[in-house]
Amino acid sequence: MGIGLYPTVPTLFSAKDILKEVADFESHNFPLDFIGVEPGWQTMSYPCTFEWEKTRFPDPQSFVSTLLNKGIRSNLWINPYVSPQGSLYSKVESLSGSHTVWNGIVPDLTMKETRELFKEHFFKNHLNIGVSGYKIDEVDGFDQWLWPDVATFPSGTTAEEMRQVYGLLVQNMTGKWFKEMNQRTYGLVRASNAGASSFPYVIYNDYYSHKDFITALINSSFIGVLWTPEVRASKSAEEWLRRMQTVCFSPMAMLNAWADGTKPWSFPEVEAQVRDVAQLRMRLLPYMYTAFAQYHYEGIPPFRAMQLLEGFTFKTEKIEGKLDGTDNPYAGHKTKEVRYQYMMGEAILVAPMFTGETSREVVLPKGKWYDFYTGTFVGEEEIITIEPGLDKIPLFVKNGSIIPMTGVRNRAPKHGERMDLTIRHYGDKEGQFTLYDDDGETFDFEDGKFSQIDIRVKKDKSGRLKGHISKPEKGKPYGYNKKVVWEFMTQN
Repeated sequence: MGIGLYPTVPTLFSAKDILKEVADFESHNFPLDFIGVEPGWQTMSYPCTFEWEKTRFPDPQSFVSTLLNKGIRSNLWINPYVSPQGSLYSKVESLSGSHTVWNGIVPDLTMKETRELFKEHFFKNHLNIGVSGYKIDEVDGFDQWLWPDVATFPSGTTAEEMRQVYGLLVQNMTGKWFKEMNQRTYGLVRASNAGASSFPYVIYNDYYSHKDFITALINSSFIGVLWTPEVRASKSAEEWLRRMQTVCFSPMAMLNAWADGTKPWSFPEVEAQVRDVAQLRMRLLPYMYTAFAQYHYEGIPPFRAMQLLEGFTFKTEKIEGKLDGTDNPYAGHKTKEVRYQYMMGEAILVAPMFTGETSREVVLPKGKWYDFYTGTFVGEEEIITIEPGLDKIPLFVKNGSIIPMTGVRNRAPKHGERMDLTIRHYGDKEGQFTLYDDDGETFDFEDGKFSQIDIRVKKDKSGRLKGHISKPEKGKPYGYNKKVVWEFMTQN
């Protein structure tokens, strides 16, 4: 399960260091679903051997198994360029391009023979011992870091074409390996391109502007791909909390500690608030999992621009300048825009705060909207100004919405485990929600092995709202207990 908190560890951490990190997460009561193992897990990286470094990882299978027994999956950092020091080098040397990256050869992954050699190597060293995914670096499609236009490849693919599709080739290749094992994966890639929405990867970046992170998350939804911000370091406890709040409401809750070694509790004065938002993400697992299912079946990203909300309109307003076609032809086009707010699923509006802000404007779409935490009415098709304080990320829910949640937990459910189910309703309208569930691990859902549970809130004869939930179909996977707790967040 990749929906939970995802920290990476410092570059040269050993198996012992990582297991100590896991113990620290447990002692601080923080969620931890999968952990990113950075470049030092290999005998050589930049370029890579894709083989375990035996001093730091003397028994890779035992290390991976220990994590899996705790319900934690491992994700390995790679860049797809092969070091002369690895056993794969001699096998793919003749199947590689004319130029190197980080002094490593560039295998021609458009060729089946090359992909088969990679598959054999990766299965032997990673997949067969239980590794669950990859973080794919250095595939940015930019010749300053990769190969020049004069480079050639055995397949005849041009250097320019290869730069643009290389990230896609690695995503497609690795994704197919896991599907062949009937095991889902969820990883990261530093750059991608058109056609990537079907791959089980989110895009990340080494850039570090908090506001631009939100812009990228929003804009990526227009082409159906997932883009995630990350947290690396902060200058203050306020910045740390604001960044952590944002990543917990993004496609992947990533704490990237490869260089700084930061922890969720690095600023003790806000540790409780960071824990709260991380655990809130886990509590929203039923809602989020359904949103990711919608992404799979309907192509609608789970985190999306406001413009993708049905019925959303916003009248732009010129706020500065007059048209001057000579000195400043763009001055008259400066307008007030919808910025730094987005939807998580169909019902929850996310409006993150940034360092130094005590208030912000939020554009509320058509209909009534309510505060997520209290159920209080906040406005209807208008621009509101909020002063939420530091502790919580502002969240708003549209009228009639049903939000299925579970209890506080630090791991995704194991196979066959049943979770408690709490169903929240907001507003004064009747509502409906289709809760999706499957086994969370395999591709058996493609053969119809999944559940769709109908949840409705209707008014009875006296006008009071009452909740109703259908029973799961016998024989279909369903990971919730029969007893349901209903929470009507807005007073009738």
